Amino acid sequence: MLRADSPSVNELGYENLDYNEIVFPKLGLDFHIDSTAFTVFGINIQWYGIIISFGIVLALLFGMRHFRKVGLDGASCLDVVTVGCIGGIVGARIYYVMFNWSEYAGDIKSILNVRQGGLAIYGGVIGALLSGMVACKICKVKILPMLDVCGAGFLLGQAIGRWGNFTNQEAFGCNTDCIFGMSGGRIQSWITQNYDSEILAPNYMVHPCFFYESVWCLIGFVVLAYILNKFRKFDGQIALLYLGWYGLGRFFIEGLRTDSLTIGQAENLRVSQILAFVCVIFSVIMLFICFSKINRMGADYKLYCDTEESKMLLEQTKNKN
Repeated sequence: MLRADSPSVNELGYENLDYNEIVFPKLGLDFHIDSTAFTVFGINIQWYGIIISFGIVLALLFGMRHFRKVGLDGASCLDVVTVGCIGGIVGARIYYVMFNWSEYAGDIKSILNVRQGGLAIYGGVIGALLSGMVACKICKVKILPMLDVCGAGFLLGQAIGRWGNFTNQEAFGCNTDCIFGMSGGRIQSWITQNYDSEILAPNYMVHPCFFYESVWCLIGFVVLAYILNKFRKFDGQIALLYLGWYGLGRFFIEGLRTDSLTIGQAENLRVSQILAFVCVIFSVIMLFICFSKINRMGADYKLYCDTEESKMLLEQTKNKN
């Protein structure tokens, strides 16, 4: 919370910030980052896209190391992941545009331009989930074990991908005087254009919500990866834990943000907070139901990786290789 006596960015020694300058005054950090990484044949390649792509690659590498552990054929899973990535990008864009339609109604072609940002993570998860489930049916890949690996992989990808918001100076929160408070030229410009200074002052630090979410996702990845390798009790457990973990963090972090997608003109109805709350409740209920069912079944329940079907599948793919 910003106190009345909190020093401004200028008073902390960072005056007249450049448009591409990003500062963390209390940490003594000062960066000059152009959101355009480089240009190829006249096309600007953005750091945003590079970082998100890097996150996807790391998540994919994690998945390829763990698909066999849950009893799945890596080659078939790779096909599913490819379809899921495409569906995720499409879903993330559709979700963002849907709740910002006024920005695109007069310029439909701009919907296809994602190089400057405009991807909503919940839309990405929904798009990846739906397209991935369809691909699982077509490729005859068991959905629940697949979702377990993807659940942990999602958190790794999101932890990396959130730094794309850093280079674009977006996904920040309200004014703060905490040690992680940040500011930037583009941030100040955006606040000046969109907020009354009595609500959000451009010359004071703001919460780096992208950083909070990145750290939360990274911690979640470590926890879920450990459970995946050591304590997975039923197929679908990691996927449910993913929903609960990410939803819990996002619910509180979203409350700090100033650029949340809202329902209509109701500024207090933040779409991501509502979805986060639903995800947490759904996760808790389903985990309780599933653990209760597994306890009742006792030794009669088997993870897919322990079934004869899975063992035969892995043996066949091993012989092919």
